[in-house]
Amino acid sequence: MDKWKKEDPHFARECQKYGQPIPSREYIIECLKHQNKPLTSRDLIKNLGLKDNKSQKAFYRRLKAMVREGQISYNNHRAYSVVSQSKLISGHIIGHRDGYGFLAPDEGGEDLYLSTQEMRSVLHGDRVIARITGIDKRGRKEGSIVEVLKHNNKQIVGRFVIEQKQGFLIPSNHRLNQDIFIPNKFQKGIKQNQIAVAEIIQQPTATTPPIGKITALLGDYQTPNIEVETAIYNYDLPHYWSKELLKEVKKFKSNIPKAEIQKRVDLRTLPLLTIDGEDAQDFDDAVYASQEGKNWRLWVAIADVSQYVSIHSAIDDEAKERGNSVYFPNQVIPMLPEVLSNNLCSLKPQEDRLALICEMEIGPRGGLHNFNFYPGIIKSAARLTYQQVAEMLLENNRELKKTYHSLLLHLEKMYALYQVLHKARIRRGTIDFDIEESQITFNEYQKIKNIHPRVRTPIHRLIEEFMILANTAAAHFLKQNKIPSLFRTHEHPAEEKLLDLRKFLGKLGLELPRGNDPQSKDFSQLLHSIRDRPDFHLIQTIILRSLKQAVYTPTDSTHFGLALKEYTHFTSPIRRYSDLLVHRAIHHILEKRAVQAFPYTKESMLDLGTHCSMTERRADEATRDAINWLKCEYMVNRVGETFNGLITGVTGFGLFVELCNIYVEGLIHISALDKDYFHFDLANYQLVGERTCKTYQLGDKLLVKVAHVNMDERKIDLILAS
Repeated sequence: MDKWKKEDPHFARECQKYGQPIPSREYIIECLKHQNKPLTSRDLIKNLGLKDNKSQKAFYRRLKAMVREGQISYNNHRAYSVVSQSKLISGHIIGHRDGYGFLAPDEGGEDLYLSTQEMRSVLHGDRVIARITGIDKRGRKEGSIVEVLKHNNKQIVGRFVIEQKQGFLIPSNHRLNQDIFIPNKFQKGIKQNQIAVAEIIQQPTATTPPIGKITALLGDYQTPNIEVETAIYNYDLPHYWSKELLKEVKKFKSNIPKAEIQKRVDLRTLPLLTIDGEDAQDFDDAVYASQEGKNWRLWVAIADVSQYVSIHSAIDDEAKERGNSVYFPNQVIPMLPEVLSNNLCSLKPQEDRLALICEMEIGPRGGLHNFNFYPGIIKSAARLTYQQVAEMLLENNRELKKTYHSLLLHLEKMYALYQVLHKARIRRGTIDFDIEESQITFNEYQKIKNIHPRVRTPIHRLIEEFMILANTAAAHFLKQNKIPSLFRTHEHPAEEKLLDLRKFLGKLGLELPRGNDPQSKDFSQLLHSIRDRPDFHLIQTIILRSLKQAVYTPTDSTHFGLALKEYTHFTSPIRRYSDLLVHRAIHHILEKRAVQAFPYTKESMLDLGTHCSMTERRADEATRDAINWLKCEYMVNRVGETFNGLITGVTGFGLFVELCNIYVEGLIHISALDKDYFHFDLANYQLVGERTCKTYQLGDKLLVKVAHVNMDERKIDLILAS
């Protein structure tokens, strides 16, 4: 018997939780305390007597989870030590453009303020251990860095400048608040104001700046697609395929073996349709509906990506690292190589494709009565766009109706089912925000030609309702079979956010029912009741900001926004790794294999959920940054022009204003407001003049002038036009 099994007081508990138990967290911490020095994983394995390979792998995962949760720390010498929660805090650095920063604790809670002096030895994203040193003048916990655990910035993109005969790279990511010193021998012929990538060859210290060498020249601000290149480096987006992956890709064949077809339900005669945007290149879902008496039957066929991407293959490793596809306005960084995403796993019309089918029975009031999952083979009848279907069903486009006359009855059935599901959505109390999205069109140089509102038709919502229902069925299926998987979790709003929201609503004569426990339906009814008010968009914005962000977790928590008891992502395995994991779990169940034989544990799913949530946020931030770059570039030649604007944000330092009809946002700094001293009224989201009592609040309309555009910081400065 291994040594640790005799000594670990929590051994029995670990045996109940896991088929193959490993040392408990408490015992690991006691071992580290007893040694009174950092230990490597090898040292720990030797001391604990872990002999078999499977236990060692599980042990590595536990150490990783303990580091993530701040129970132990991992230093540059690859050794683990105990973090004293009362004195030391482990976490990652959040930099600020003004030089100071914060430590975001691993265990959550209040951020620790770090002065400009403390930030000299680190950069945004670095992992450190810090000590609380006191409280600053603003009441924030202040700290000092004890140890840098890991420097996370290996290469940085930015603009090269020469100051006093010395070369520096000004990072494009404004959270990287130190310029990178580039010695002459490492400048690689770069010129003033060119955009480049620098590799960090010496990390910053308390007395020296970070030092780098130029590794790639990207061009200047006018270079086509430079905003995407910059975002790729700023957010460390994986974008190269490995040699191992390219070898694997060559093995794929376009024909489907007869043996595989015989194992599946043949739905090739069912007129399944793909309905997507006009610019879509991958089609991962096809739908069909029929009416059976008072009930409905809906088929949602999803590309069976898991049949092509094996666990631990090079393609799988790359897909996991990417986490999801990243959609820039004019370019996509796909999660899967093109042979899969745009070909073998794309449900192209009139081509045989492997699919995972969710067949559902729906009641007359839109309730999910029954569902069935099975592997199938399909042949999409047509590739339609949202606009085409809208024109046929809502605008009576006779030409399109004639072209797709054989499918028209099926489309009408699907639209009738959508109306049933939409009514059920309203009764359920789903929170629906009326947010106008913009769409960019480009000129021949890949620069903005025009920005216009994205047209959203009921057909967009039709597909959305069908996908939500399939995702709900998948969540039920996973929960029923108690298999480790990922759910899409959207938690109840935080109590302090609700308190602020209630104060704001109260001053407008509005009320959100149920005290600290409002339900989705309460939010939905409130939004519906104020839809005709002139300040609707202001109230909607404040409500939206009170809600939490959805994440991936291995627990079947509720989805507050959709008002569903459990929910997952099943419908997009081409572009989301979370969905691919769900497909693998469903296949494992359908093959009637033991849950214990599933290659993922709940603990590994916890890590994967954290990772997929991170890559989702990373993609959102990268695309937002690229769009801001493009919009700033678009406005450079419009400095001095006057626009109607709408206040979309109020802060202590000024007003964020969206320019009407062109969907570009700029800032009026508080110092540029009328000749008065303005106070920030957080409770009412407004600035109030001390002398004049003039107020500026969310939703106010202003006439503004573009004063300056700062490409480095992606900022557009505005002033009042009158």
